[in-house]
Amino acid sequence: MKALMQIGYGKLFENLEIQEIEIPKIGNNDVLIKVHYASINPHDYKVVLGEFKKMEKLNFPTSVGSDFSGTIVEVGKNIEHFVIGDEIFGTSHGTVAEYCKADVSTISLKSRNFSFKDISVLPVVGMTTIQSFNRIGGIKKGDRILIHAGSGGVGTFAIQYAKSKGAFVYTTTSKANSEWIKKIGADVIIDYKKESYLDICSNLDIVFDTLGDQYTFNAFMIIKKGGKVISLLPAEINKQVAKEFRMPKLITFLLSLKPSRIEKLIKEKQAIYKFIFMRPNKSDLDEISQLTDNNKIKPIIEKIFDFNRSIEAFEYLEKGHTKGKLAIKI
Repeated sequence: MKALMQIGYGKLFENLEIQEIEIPKIGNNDVLIKVHYASINPHDYKVVLGEFKKMEKLNFPTSVGSDFSGTIVEVGKNIEHFVIGDEIFGTSHGTVAEYCKADVSTISLKSRNFSFKDISVLPVVGMTTIQSFNRIGGIKKGDRILIHAGSGGVGTFAIQYAKSKGAFVYTTTSKANSEWIKKIGADVIIDYKKESYLDICSNLDIVFDTLGDQYTFNAFMIIKKGGKVISLLPAEINKQVAKEFRMPKLITFLLSLKPSRIEKLIKEKQAIYKFIFMRPNKSDLDEISQLTDNNKIKPIIEKIFDFNRSIEAFEYLEKGHTKGKLAIKI
């Protein structure tokens, strides 16, 4: 079969290539999927650039991609609730390929109301949002929330999800995106090129920080006392980040001795702060499927690439400012 492979660290066009490899062999708890569509996330291209090589060790060549939709063509011996021919979506490693395998805990049945293309872009952004808002944010009706980068893949899902829970949503984006961002539910749209969210937002219940760095520290200025800051990018490497990346216990302990600016802000605001590293699970995927069934979520796809142009898809995503997600047709 053909698959997009990473052959080293560095520039995307130098370290990605389509190769002919063997079809994956499945284990007892796996399914083999004929992939119809794949989708990529910022983490996928950042791995190739080497931004995570100190935390995620790779042996080259290695397959790439994490989101997919497709049809089951083989099931493991322990599989009870899926059969050959089921139309599914989910997340795995190496999804930009003609076939991929996935553990049964990371897949869900595709909604009949959704196409393979549309559902393929939702697994990672959907699970990231659900785990952030439900398990950490405790989102509820009436909460006032700031979602940074509302036109991105996570942002577009997060806005719709927050509105489905009855929240009042502020978001940052450019003026060019304001009309369609309003259509998917944002209540207050802040043009980051001309306006400061620090002047507009105050006394918020939750800040969903998709940008990291100074945006994380600034979030504590605009939450209410006891508010919550949820970050997808670490502003500092501390013990909590080490735990999320499952670093060795010694490193985690040494980081716990290091002064933390975040910890100081947490105490000052009596806040809850969490850097989240999404962990796939079936219950979140099932919720995504239900949301699509109930028309609560509309996928935003800027561009579709054919499989033979998948390296170009990575380069396009790296440029930034993608509206929603990119899909790769296998």
